[in-house]
Amino acid sequence: MGKWREVIVGMVVPAIAIAIWQVVAMNGWVNPQVLPAPVAVVEKWIAYLLPLQPYAAEQGSWLAWAFSGELIHDAMGSMYRVGLGFIIGGGLALPLGLLMGASPRVYAWMNPLVQLLRPIPPIAYIPLSILWFGLGNPPAVFLIALGAFFPVLMNTIAGVRQVDGIYIRAARNLGASGSTLFVRVMLPAAVPYILSGVRIGIGTAFIVVIVSEMIAVNNGLGFRILEAREYFWSDKIIAGMITIGLLGLAIDVAMNRLNNYLLRWHRGLEH
Repeated sequence: MGKWREVIVGMVVPAIAIAIWQVVAMNGWVNPQVLPAPVAVVEKWIAYLLPLQPYAAEQGSWLAWAFSGELIHDAMGSMYRVGLGFIIGGGLALPLGLLMGASPRVYAWMNPLVQLLRPIPPIAYIPLSILWFGLGNPPAVFLIALGAFFPVLMNTIAGVRQVDGIYIRAARNLGASGSTLFVRVMLPAAVPYILSGVRIGIGTAFIVVIVSEMIAVNNGLGFRILEAREYFWSDKIIAGMITIGLLGLAIDVAMNRLNNYLLRWHRGLEH
């Protein structure tokens, strides 16, 4: 009951915002070309979602254009790029972060380069990514991997370097070797930081994929929003934005539940 109450309370502000939006649109206070009514956005979102109806296509009805089923394909394309880019970026960042965190020598060698590159936003790499990889998925995946790389890297380094010294001294007093100390003490203690980096990295990857799809590919949610802007389809733009928000929310909820499951020992969540 407590969870449902939390969900209901969380819906109050969005419901009020939508109601105000509907009142503004109904009274014509804003040009519908600029800000369409919520009902129009929902209609466009449904049309964007549902697959093409064969009978409508045969008859040349407006349904042949409206019910395109683009949303499913665009969302799948965006999620594929996010997943692939995050696997590459996170897969490279995790071992490097563990190594930099565990070895002061490696940290001293690599940290200046990391700190130099880290403030550069992935968007700044768009011209280079197109020059290096051309158009299509490769530059988009490169940008996403870059966006996911540094959050995972920095959190992993912080997690390993901030292990409580008491645990390390206790393990050494018990005769633990260097590898045992790393695997049994430092790595488990760093897991909360690593999972936080993963959560941030996925969020960053999802932001970067929208930008990259506006530049380098011909499908995906970002591409579809840019296409709608060129035709002044404000309702489709907002429908695409809502889809991005829903997917981002679903990813964040899934990551939060995964964190709670993996960190039961850390957060005292055992039942």
